[in-house]
Amino acid sequence: MFRLAWFAGQGAAPPAWNKPWSGNIGKDWAKPDHHIDLARALERGCFDYLMIEDGSFITDSYQGKPDYALRNGWAVPKNEPMSLVPLIGQATEHLGIVATITTTFYPPYMAARLGATLDHLTDGRFGFNLVTAHNDRTAQNFGLEKMLDHSLRYQMAGEWVEVVDRLWHSWDEDAIVDDHENGIFIDPSKVRPIEFEGRFFKCRGPLNTAPGPQRRPVLCQAGGSGPGMDFAAKNADTIIAIVTDVADAKRYRQEMDERLISLGRDPKDIKIFYSVSLVFGEIEEEAQEKRRRLDANAQASIEHWLFEMSFSSAIDFSKFDLDQPLPKLTTNASKSLTAKLNLVEGLTLRQIASAPHLSGIRFTGTPATVAAQMGEVMEEIGGDGFLMYESTTRRIVTEITEGLCPELQRRGLIRQTYSYRTLRENLRSF
Repeated sequence: MFRLAWFAGQGAAPPAWNKPWSGNIGKDWAKPDHHIDLARALERGCFDYLMIEDGSFITDSYQGKPDYALRNGWAVPKNEPMSLVPLIGQATEHLGIVATITTTFYPPYMAARLGATLDHLTDGRFGFNLVTAHNDRTAQNFGLEKMLDHSLRYQMAGEWVEVVDRLWHSWDEDAIVDDHENGIFIDPSKVRPIEFEGRFFKCRGPLNTAPGPQRRPVLCQAGGSGPGMDFAAKNADTIIAIVTDVADAKRYRQEMDERLISLGRDPKDIKIFYSVSLVFGEIEEEAQEKRRRLDANAQASIEHWLFEMSFSSAIDFSKFDLDQPLPKLTTNASKSLTAKLNLVEGLTLRQIASAPHLSGIRFTGTPATVAAQMGEVMEEIGGDGFLMYESTTRRIVTEITEGLCPELQRRGLIRQTYSYRTLRENLRSF
């Protein structure tokens, strides 16, 4: 068996604006209905969790201005995602809800308090997706001129986790005694300061609210660089791996397992979800034709890919000659993307931008044939799950949750019901 998760890659922004089957998202983007409908559908499909992306800036890396992002509604406007968590939690019973938070700019005490609160409100189904942020524009929104060095951000993140973890453990599990006879609500001996003083943070504690049902909310991480993978291996309960094919997924699995074992962690306890790209048809020929059409459209969208590469790397790709090979690139933003671009030799920027952009393992066919393919691929990779990395429209959600998931269940490849109450328990159920 394997697992499923969904990545809401635009966060609390209009998903797939101006794309087919996106409905009235341009008018309704700020309402919670879209995310609630998505969560309910994912729960019917027995997904482990919904992960909501976030960012605190409007990108202007491409052409040195924000015009492309603004005109195309690309990750803007974007609301703060934590506010969606209790609404989704109220509308569901079992689905995990993971929201993105930046360790670079969110104070540990506030994060620990927020995490505990949301864990209570969701009955133990909450998780943080930890990011270090990557863009100078984000830094400038928080009072800095430039983003901290990439490796320094991960050192800071490691200490951040230590602080919030100590705060979540500043209360004993039985601190709340609720003793009406003796007039004691909380036993004072079971709540204590943490007196933390490190390189980046100083915090007295204790937390002023009791830890939630999980005590420590599930921690998710998606870094693809060396420091990101090291951080995930030490701290994460679940990992998102953006891969291009089966070989890439197997390499990631092997490298992560080596890191986990070196730290004394059991790889079975940390669930990795590999990104996939899904295209369905009622018959095979229809699915294959749809895939060819989507690839052709993507290859024609050179400007969009230049924009996306500029966003991730904070390098303005509009300045390079389209018909010349790329120079050696360096960045303080997305190290993993830049490293992949530096491995491309002899190709012009036009060839790179017009090639199929693989953001996941490709599966194409009917729901039945895709289900069979996914079972074979996961057996080859060796676990743990697949991440739906799609533009979120109600059509693709229905194709997956009402078409693919039942086929996977009939084959015994995914769960048919949830076994436990909390997200962490369900993640470790098999």
